[in-house]
Amino acid sequence: MQEQASGGLDAWYRRWRWVLDPIAMALLSVVMAAFGFRGIWGSYSLLPVDVSPWWALVLALPACGLALLKHRAPMLVLTAVAVLFAIDILTVGGVGTLVVLLDVLWLAVFVASPRVRRTLLLLLGASIIALFAAALVVAELPFAIAFLIAIQFGAIFGTDYWWAVAVAQANELADLHRQRAEAAEHESERDRTEAVNREREMMARELHDAVAGHVLAMAIRAEAALSTSPDETADRAALQAVRDAGLDAHTALRTMISVLRGGGGELAAAPRLEDLDGVITEARRTGLEVTETRSDERFSVVVEQTLVRIVRESLANCVRHAAGAKVDVVIAHADGSVGVSVESRGGSPRAHAAGNGWGLSMLNERVRALEGTFHAGPVDGGWSVHAELPLTVRT
Repeated sequence: MQEQASGGLDAWYRRWRWVLDPIAMALLSVVMAAFGFRGIWGSYSLLPVDVSPWWALVLALPACGLALLKHRAPMLVLTAVAVLFAIDILTVGGVGTLVVLLDVLWLAVFVASPRVRRTLLLLLGASIIALFAAALVVAELPFAIAFLIAIQFGAIFGTDYWWAVAVAQANELADLHRQRAEAAEHESERDRTEAVNREREMMARELHDAVAGHVLAMAIRAEAALSTSPDETADRAALQAVRDAGLDAHTALRTMISVLRGGGGELAAAPRLEDLDGVITEARRTGLEVTETRSDERFSVVVEQTLVRIVRESLANCVRHAAGAKVDVVIAHADGSVGVSVESRGGSPRAHAAGNGWGLSMLNERVRALEGTFHAGPVDGGWSVHAELPLTVRT
């Protein structure tokens, strides 16, 4: 309960501080006048006789009134209060204007820019020197006394200035750390989003490469069996092909699920050139007449993986859009690069097998990521897919 009361009182004071502080300084000026404080800076007074200490309120109360506006125009209020303080020094020599000047000076330094702070510091130094010179020449005080007065003024105003600068720099440092923390948080969020997008792209590629082809093969073999008259041998061969494709798709899916749940490993085994035989055999089962030409040379895992996926996707597109076509698959290397070409001629599109272009788009991304070239498009009587890959690639 005490903490709540203290917090409420503190919040109330911060809310009304702009008016409570000037009132408190005005009351202090009245109390000091009642106690008879006057002539504190008597060495500078130009009055021929002593005056009542209540005359100090003539300057102190207007200064307190100006303090009400210090948050709106700190520099203007500082200038006005400084003038009142100078008049007070030369006349009554009270304390109220000094207290108000220190309060307004602190706020002006606190909210000022570094350049303005340096200007205020120079003005403070010049004012201290002027006070020292006035005490030494005008008031004809001994050098030691004039120097002591200058030291007093310097300590009072210098401490006020240093305190305001220290608090302002602490706040600026806190703001800087907060901005850096916010920037780091934004960057972390951006990196997380990019990482999620990369993972989604990778999962999409793996699903397309490892599963989509097998599912399409199942659909095509089933459609072929259903579109012909019943034949036990042909139907059982189609069922066997559907079973094999289903098992392959199931294995790929189990691998992906295992990796996603475990958080590590490879989503699917990287295909190598020896896997091309199975890809081409499966394409022939669907009715394509595939002719293959390739050397026995081996390449890096990344290159072979990309070559196999280009051939597999190209043959899957032939199955969709050019059933029964004649297809030539050529893999050859020369001058530090390896080329793969898949060209189809003839054939007819299958019903319910329309594509969306994602396969070729992802192949293009893969090849360009390896600093290779990729081209796919129609040719006379068919379709051509061609890619060139460097033998040495950045992984």
